Amino acid sequence: MPGVVFEKVRKVFPGGAVAVEGLDLEIREREFISLLGPSGCGKTTTLRMIAGLEHPTSGRIRIGERDITDLPPAKRNVAMVFQSYALYPHMSVAQNIEYPLRKRGVATAERGALVDRTLALLDLAALRDRKPRQLSGGQQQRVALGRAIVREPDVFLLDEPLSNLDAKLRAHMRAELIELQRRLGRTMVYVTHDQLEAMTMSHRIAIMNKGVLQQLGTPDAIYRQPANLFVAGFVGTPAMNILPGESAAIDGAPGFRGTDLSVALPAGHAALGAMPGAGTKLSLGIRPEDLRCVPGQPNAMIAVVEPTGHESIVIFRWGDTKLVARVDGETKLAVGNKVRLAIRAQNVHLFGDDEFGRRIGGKTPA
Repeated sequence: MPGVVFEKVRKVFPGGAVAVEGLDLEIREREFISLLGPSGCGKTTTLRMIAGLEHPTSGRIRIGERDITDLPPAKRNVAMVFQSYALYPHMSVAQNIEYPLRKRGVATAERGALVDRTLALLDLAALRDRKPRQLSGGQQQRVALGRAIVREPDVFLLDEPLSNLDAKLRAHMRAELIELQRRLGRTMVYVTHDQLEAMTMSHRIAIMNKGVLQQLGTPDAIYRQPANLFVAGFVGTPAMNILPGESAAIDGAPGFRGTDLSVALPAGHAALGAMPGAGTKLSLGIRPEDLRCVPGQPNAMIAVVEPTGHESIVIFRWGDTKLVARVDGETKLAVGNKVRLAIRAQNVHLFGDDEFGRRIGGKTPA
């Protein structure tokens, strides 16, 4: 199935608000890709431009070899699933799924076969005569998916389709969508502000902020090799600890010196060889799981403990600096206790002081 290509796409709304700026993005065929970012970052506008519901101010969009930039939505062979499901309340499940085929003039016998196959695929056959009001949220979501699937589109577009479901049902539907994409083998473009959805479902993630693509890569690459400070702070729960400071020689090795703590880079660290000269402003990033309590002279105090069962989220005070850590749930910690906190220096991230706070050292994979 074809992929989608954006070539220097820009979208400016009336009044001058820039929604998408200079987007170059290649979505591979048969790929499940998530557009991830905060509200107003341009991800939904990007999705709507694929659908033809918004027109680019400049640039081109292709699906496979076809330039679809100026094509009307009906001629793009894409299907969109909305956050609200948009089911027809007076129609049954089967009629809702059949409706796109009826609009396209598909013959009755063929319509029936396609609807039956789609109902079976989504485990909806037993609900075929029910109206939307008689369905649970998850069942309504599957009907909305069925209405998209029955058209056999080149590209599926999903705009935050799970946001109206409770946490347990969202987890169930995530698994169903992953399996569905595998079975259909179609390109899927998924918009979400929920990083858990993006990280667990996607082949690759495109992270956007203020209309600009910040990073494109696999979930693992984005988590372990964030391209800049925005990505580093946005991806990860709890968020990465970001500390301001400067480059410095620590125990004879290149490293970071902040207000309260210093870190020397161990041999083999990705930033070695790309470190700026001593005294250059930069930021240190530490993932919460890269902090741990060890035996020795205390250097931090426990300020907050949030038990979650299998682990605890703990806020430490290291001088005037607050550090958030993920600690094994069996480790007994009490507010006010002093401990020795160690940093896994091999895993720290360094970011420059330029406009974007780009990561120092190492190639960021796509």
